[in-house]
Amino acid sequence: MVNISSHSTVGSGSYNPEDVIFLLNEIDIAPTDVAEKERLIQSGEKHYSEMISTESAPSPEHTLLYKKALANNAVRMASEVLALANAIAREISDGPIILVSLVRAGLPLGVLLKGALLSGNRRCYHYGVSIIRDKGIDRAAMDAIACAHGTSNIVLVDGWTGKGAIAGEIKRSLDELEGYPDEPRLCVLADPCGKAWLAASADDWIIPSGILGATVSGLISRTIWPNDDGMHGCIRYGHLAEVDQTQAFIAAIREAMATLAPEAIKTAAPWSESERAELQATALSVVDSVAGKYGITNLNRIKPGIAEATRAVMRRVPEHVLVRSKNDPDVRLLMYLTDRAGIVVQEVGNDLGPYRAITVIKKVS
Repeated sequence: MVNISSHSTVGSGSYNPEDVIFLLNEIDIAPTDVAEKERLIQSGEKHYSEMISTESAPSPEHTLLYKKALANNAVRMASEVLALANAIAREISDGPIILVSLVRAGLPLGVLLKGALLSGNRRCYHYGVSIIRDKGIDRAAMDAIACAHGTSNIVLVDGWTGKGAIAGEIKRSLDELEGYPDEPRLCVLADPCGKAWLAASADDWIIPSGILGATVSGLISRTIWPNDDGMHGCIRYGHLAEVDQTQAFIAAIREAMATLAPEAIKTAAPWSESERAELQATALSVVDSVAGKYGITNLNRIKPGIAEATRAVMRRVPEHVLVRSKNDPDVRLLMYLTDRAGIVVQEVGNDLGPYRAITVIKKVS
């Protein structure tokens, strides 16, 4: 068996080494200003994965809103992690379970799932791997995992789905590799568009780890496309160490998990074909409606779901922000960020369908 930990990677970031191994190479890349990055992306001069902007520490207000979301939703997340772990253990009944978390949003869930599976006396390995829209999953990393463990017990982990673009990228990537099922095993907490193999719910809710970046994901950057055929890259964000929430977040959810009675934990189940079709059709109709309303031909400019909408305001150049209700407590951080940036938020009620927020990226000429 290949010793994956011997690869020259960034290790485990600020996670405990037993929680995850990142199959990512540390690279040196100069930051690109957000506005310039947007221009280069939309002009086609560069792919978003070839650039990165500096990630700043969250403001005190941002941190406070994160902590409120954590206090309000820790028990829900704990319960849903256990429900997913039960389902994974049931669906993969024999042998060690290989969790492959998509960096960065999948990392906190993957760490928590590994702990839950180990507590249930299942052998489990956990890796952090890059996937990049339009370019696919890190083949070098997946080859290393397959060489070490085979492919039959691999479960891919992400935090949530938005439009399902990453789910599509996973399928396209794995179709090119041997040994994977036709329907990739993608596990998420929230799947409003019905594109995951396994989800705790279809709700668009404020997953606490979804509203921070590096400081809840091991102090590493969004992943970066390599200049060679090696593993994808990232940057270590040591300048954020003093405000790192990575370990505290995991501890808070584990503490909540410990308070739950085993008999109160349900087991999640993959969507039925009818459930999946209904979720996909409803989500697609909303995205198409937004695209039609604003004359959008590139659907990559539409970021549906609380987490995606919030991240787009933080990292991109937004033009429109739509919410179901401005009084929704789950969009407080989004409202704070848009207010600070001088962005008008439109309240559109049930027009958002399964989503509670959508951000539309500004078209840069």
